[in-house]
Amino acid sequence: MTETTVRAGASAPAAGRLVTPTGRLILDHTAPRDVWLNARRKGIGSSDLPAVMQLSGFKTPLHVYYDKRGQLPHDDEFSEAAHFGNVLEEPLARDWARRNRTVVESVGIIANETDSWQMCTLDRLCTECPLDRSVRSLCALEVKTRNAFVAQLWRQGPPDDVLAQVLWQILVTGLDHIHVVCLIGGQDYRQYTVRRSEHTKLVAYINAEAGRLWHEHITQGRAPAPTGEEPPDALLELYDRLHPDREGVAVVDRDVDTLDAVADYLAEGDTIREAKKRQKAAYARMVAALGNAQAAIRGDRPFYSIEQSSQERCDIARLREEFPDAYAACVVDKPQDRLYIPQFVRKEHAA
Repeated sequence: MTETTVRAGASAPAAGRLVTPTGRLILDHTAPRDVWLNARRKGIGSSDLPAVMQLSGFKTPLHVYYDKRGQLPHDDEFSEAAHFGNVLEEPLARDWARRNRTVVESVGIIANETDSWQMCTLDRLCTECPLDRSVRSLCALEVKTRNAFVAQLWRQGPPDDVLAQVLWQILVTGLDHIHVVCLIGGQDYRQYTVRRSEHTKLVAYINAEAGRLWHEHITQGRAPAPTGEEPPDALLELYDRLHPDREGVAVVDRDVDTLDAVADYLAEGDTIREAKKRQKAAYARMVAALGNAQAAIRGDRPFYSIEQSSQERCDIARLREEFPDAYAACVVDKPQDRLYIPQFVRKEHAA
């Protein structure tokens, strides 16, 4: 084949049609975004798998639960990374097709024909797999962009979060392999092939975990309990989205976990304060050892030194007094949540 194209639009299959061995198209890729976001809530998609499997630093199984239950607003904000990932998806797919002398096309949301809650969005469908040109076989392409700081995670193949996504796509579609292309740092091109036969046990495990979340929690309306492995920042972000306007009181008289959490929070605070005091005392001893010197050596190698740094700071009070218009134009009051624990509670837990 000498010509490489990316087909979309007119050549796309009609919704409801079987487009892979076990995958049925339920929504075309040209559908409006609000329709797309609502359709994704009818099942677990491949982009949910890193959170389902606790492989994401930003989302947890609880995020997936509340999103599928419709209790979270749709996330319409794109980070810079997500924005450029979206912008670069088509040229990357086109370049992969050119390098491999094949043809790819956009598809849409696909659901497993037997278990319709199992869903995925294939970045591209490839009807002429480049691995075997003797037959016209079907495969798919997953397109990723990543920054250079995570390049080492891609040395042996896709990292765990991407692997989980792709194996879920294989499970949904019935394909025996899917190709992955990743552009790292804007210029480091990598391509891989993920085969189901090499990850049979992992596919079964992923299926079991996603099925448990869907059948035992999402469809039953019973939120999964946090395991303690979730990133705390991700949970705090989730709770802020669930409850943007707080009011009233919650009775926790018999909530043992909450009482323990308060005790743990206070104990960790004491530990941090004591650790900071010990660290500062050690710092003072190190500075004392320098005398009038700026750096210390051990043997013939640098050991530690005192380095000057600067940081620009704005005198808010002066800005407000002398340049009120600039103050009004530039200074924004951003309310932040602060955890307040009354002194008598602190004393009870310190006793």
